[in-house]
Amino acid sequence: MNTNLHKLAGRYRKELLDNVIPFWEKKSVDREYGGFLTCLDREGNVYDTDKFLWLQARQVWTFAMLFNNVSENEKWLEIAERGAHFLLKYGRDQTGKWYFAVTRQGNPIIAPYSIFSDCFAALACSELYKTGAGEEYAQTATETFRNIIGRAGNPKGIFEKRISATRNLKNFALPMILSSLALHMEPLLDSEYVNEITERCVEDVMVTFFDQDSGLILENVNDDGSFSDTFEGRLINPGHSIEAMWFILDIADKKGDKSLAEKAVDRLLRMLEYGWDKEYGGVFYFLDIKGHPPLHLEWDQKLWWVHIETLISLIKGYRHTGNKACLEWFMKVHDYTWSHFPDPDYGEWFGYLNRRGEVLLPLKGGKWKGCFHLLRGLYQISETLKEIK
Repeated sequence: MNTNLHKLAGRYRKELLDNVIPFWEKKSVDREYGGFLTCLDREGNVYDTDKFLWLQARQVWTFAMLFNNVSENEKWLEIAERGAHFLLKYGRDQTGKWYFAVTRQGNPIIAPYSIFSDCFAALACSELYKTGAGEEYAQTATETFRNIIGRAGNPKGIFEKRISATRNLKNFALPMILSSLALHMEPLLDSEYVNEITERCVEDVMVTFFDQDSGLILENVNDDGSFSDTFEGRLINPGHSIEAMWFILDIADKKGDKSLAEKAVDRLLRMLEYGWDKEYGGVFYFLDIKGHPPLHLEWDQKLWWVHIETLISLIKGYRHTGNKACLEWFMKVHDYTWSHFPDPDYGEWFGYLNRRGEVLLPLKGGKWKGCFHLLRGLYQISETLKEIK
């Protein structure tokens, strides 16, 4: 094994175990009402007590995953189970859909409009079941997953704002997440059923949303897969597309499909080259494929999750294909990420930088940032680095 990569693996693992996990262990566990407090300022002080179900579920998954894969630390299992008890008690409406947000005590605030709450609840329960925590988690995971598949054609249901008869767009996010979620769910589901779903997801991720002319992946397309020359249709989300490529690489690895892995690496490198800020460094948040002003005002921010997911995809791309461009880009993104995001004074990482790489928001957790991307990334990267010969 490459000695330098071996040392780097140790750095990622040390950051996970000695810095990031302790921050969430100490600061986020709600010992009074259950679940987790995720709105944390730079020092880890709670500045809002609302609980967002997808962040609750993500944190359950994270600590269950750590227990299953890093160490059978009973403290980690206790944290995961505490979060899961809160989820199962307060997380769903009468139809089994998962709310977007509840109060600290568990009273619903925001209706279950987001299917991604359901996706991460299924992910959390399936991972917790693997710890031996109980059959109720397997049942909840499978019921939720089948509900997700049933809603996939109209994810928002009655909460959809768009008039579909006028403009019916397909969004990249759901097939992207399902391509990973289905693999996690496989121990609980029929393998043929999982293969069918992953095949559909691969088709969507690699074909439906792929723009042949540019070689880039679009965030939205018309229902028939054609290009929509609108704000939404021109939208490029480099981080989403790049993250999806390591999901595809995992599928390719499972299938032994070298061709699919090569395609994923090609898309990854194209998206990264396009999304990289050549003036200040880092990966842009959003772009317009035609170069028009992007839809989102935060388009030029540099976000923690975009960079950590890029690092996962690059090192997995190198691991599975040996493409040296992946390793070269990995070191470039690694240098930017480690010089900008870690907080040397209070632990954990900053989430939001401006285009120049200066801290824009010093928070460690909020409505969107929680105990998930960074920890998953540090684990995935350290393990992949160790696998490289």
